[in-house]
Amino acid sequence: MNEEVYKLLQNVDKSVHKCTLCHGLVEKFPNTDTVFLGRNNDIVLVGEAPANNGWRKSHLLWRDESGKMLPSGVVLQKLFDIIDKNILETTFLEAVKCYPLDRKYLKVCSLHCKEFMMAQLEILNPKLIITLGEFPTRTLLDFSFKRFSDVVGNVYEVGKYLVLPIYHPSPISPKSYKGNEPIFEKIKNELL
Repeated sequence: MNEEVYKLLQNVDKSVHKCTLCHGLVEKFPNTDTVFLGRNNDIVLVGEAPANNGWRKSHLLWRDESGKMLPSGVVLQKLFDIIDKNILETTFLEAVKCYPLDRKYLKVCSLHCKEFMMAQLEILNPKLIITLGEFPTRTLLDFSFKRFSDVVGNVYEVGKYLVLPIYHPSPISPKSYKGNEPIFEKIKNELL
């Protein structure tokens, strides 16, 4: 990773850590960096918010405090196997930078964090942004939609970016693997 890129990302992180817009709605993200830098930034994954038992506590992406792969990471890696990529080598950031105390705060917090997310994406300049779930998708797409399922699997041009929404890889969702599998086949055959 280019040293200049890392410095620019650190400047965004300093602004994130000074932000008080969601005071009372979140626990601040304790890690210094809010972007996990992969080997390259061709694909950037955008999650909803830090998981309660994941990155914010373990300081390890997709892993709990004991180092065990979280269920969402297991599902996502199975999907990434389709495109011959490793999630631990893929750049990742969250739409909401801090941990929301209640999921009902995701909408307002994602709006508050949009400026930070867009600044990070501008620095990273990915070829493809994959949004994991509804909130990062709603934050990035420049149009409204009624049902998340209406936009999943479609590629959208948002400014200079290609955005591909997928179902969140949490095994709680019945579509976490089966609903996303054809999308990753599409990525393999059409986008890479």
